[in-house]
Amino acid sequence: MNDPALNPAAAENRAQRTRRLVEQSLRRRYRAERRFRAYGIMAVALGLCFVGFLFSSIISTGWTVFQQSYLRLDVSYAADVIDPDGSGDLETIGNADYSGLIKAAMRKQFPDVEGRGNLRDLYRLASDGGQFDLRERVLRDPDLVGKSETLWVLADDRVDLYMKGRIDRELGEDVRGLTDQELGWIDRLVADDRLEKRFNRSFFSNGDSREPEQAGVWGAVVGTFLTLALTLLLSFPIGVAAAVYLEEFAAKNRATDFIEVNINNLAAVPSIVFGLLGLAVFIQLFGLPRSAPLVGGLVLTLMTLPTIIIASRAALKGVPPSIREAALGMGASEVQTVMHHVLPLAMPGMLTGAIIGMARALGESAPLLMIGMVAFIVDIPHGFTDPATVLPVQVYLWADSPERAFLERTSGAILVLLGFLLIMNATAVILRQKFERRW
Repeated sequence: MNDPALNPAAAENRAQRTRRLVEQSLRRRYRAERRFRAYGIMAVALGLCFVGFLFSSIISTGWTVFQQSYLRLDVSYAADVIDPDGSGDLETIGNADYSGLIKAAMRKQFPDVEGRGNLRDLYRLASDGGQFDLRERVLRDPDLVGKSETLWVLADDRVDLYMKGRIDRELGEDVRGLTDQELGWIDRLVADDRLEKRFNRSFFSNGDSREPEQAGVWGAVVGTFLTLALTLLLSFPIGVAAAVYLEEFAAKNRATDFIEVNINNLAAVPSIVFGLLGLAVFIQLFGLPRSAPLVGGLVLTLMTLPTIIIASRAALKGVPPSIREAALGMGASEVQTVMHHVLPLAMPGMLTGAIIGMARALGESAPLLMIGMVAFIVDIPHGFTDPATVLPVQVYLWADSPERAFLERTSGAILVLLGFLLIMNATAVILRQKFERRW
């Protein structure tokens, strides 16, 4: 009768203890699961906060770059200045003193300003780029000589910063960069509707410049397009061909294992190493031009090849073996099977991998710095061998400039670069959703 196995009360106690132990264990596991979920939510929220802070900082600094301050001046195309001999020679017209025309318009607007020093400060309110705009305008239409018209010309970067609220007039003259007299002239221009902010066309049409108000991203955009076009033209067919051979035709031996290991290792190599390789091989050995999209495209091709090969092999592995077996069973050769059946089905994944690799190449600056694309390039490139720069390097150059106005140019160029990245990543997502086959 004392046997616990035969005692219902003892058995009930053991069952209750077991239930309590199980319940305690379950509660601990549930608490651990809730903590894990909370940690995950906190990590995601923290990451979103950092990303939001980064984007808000860039946008708040760079959105003003899409506006630029312009002066409205009554310009007189004096014939004795532009074409003194009346010959209409374009070379004579092109060499005229257009800066003097802008200065004359400024003196006409402020006839009470006297003295060389005061006039020099007055002339500084207008950008030096205005004279080039006048020159191009007259060269396009020589009939303007001897006439007058009202034009909007670029204002100086200090005036632009003040109009955008980035210069506090309550600060001292040595801090704000504008004298009290210059602030008075600006107030008069604003009151007369001769100074206002307009859409900044020059930011999207000009190349780089030493003057912030004249600097634009078009040269970097064209250089980026040429570099990435060459990269895609070389890396995609080579990467796809290498992936098809390794996945479909190559024998599984030590040689192919060695190649696969090196491809995977190359995907993790720092990008600056590819820049050093390009400097040593393409420039020093083969003598290709520095600062050219040709060399930049070759370097980025080497950098993106491992990514494209790995993604393409993964896409080929995703094709069911039954597709190959059915094609071979119908009498197709191995090459026909791969080219007509396997490759078309794997192409969406390959394209996605290629776009991701191109997006990585778009954001790289270190390898391009090594091949000289950090040079100051004013002219817009027209070919693969012309000197050029790219958007990441342009951001680096402007961020290193001491002028305050280049700060918003830097953030504006980052916004343009992010726009490119978003477009490329969105394209990858769309291609994946449109062409992906689920098995």
